[in-house]
Amino acid sequence: MHEYEKLDHTADAFVRCTGKTLEECFENAAYALFDQTVDLRSVSPVEKIHVETSGETAEERLFNFLDELLFIEETERLFLCGFKVVFEDDKVICDAVGERLNFDKHITRTEVKAVTYHMLEVNENGPYVTVLFDI
Repeated sequence: MHEYEKLDHTADAFVRCTGKTLEECFENAAYALFDQTVDLRSVSPVEKIHVETSGETAEERLFNFLDELLFIEETERLFLCGFKVVFEDDKVICDAVGERLNFDKHITRTEVKAVTYHMLEVNENGPYVTVLFDI
């Protein structure tokens, strides 16, 4: 079950992602990122990738992680629908699954242009994260 909700925002996509752990919140933020562009219910888990990013703060780790995933989407047209995130010191390590864009199969939505630092929040006590995607 992917736990994220869209929050009101005038022009961009603003989401709050929850979970039992902060790693699960990161997984749900990744899901929310891709779900803005393609209805992920139409994406099958046929390709696997491994991603590692890092950052000094929790917010920097979240930003760098999502920014790397957006880069993969843009350059490889790979839409990821399943995520397993673990933290190791200042690293975010993710194994993900998905498939390449197929206009005959996938229901497209809108393009995410960027992950932003504006309103980015990591709350370890919730736990939850909030992210504003520039669309």
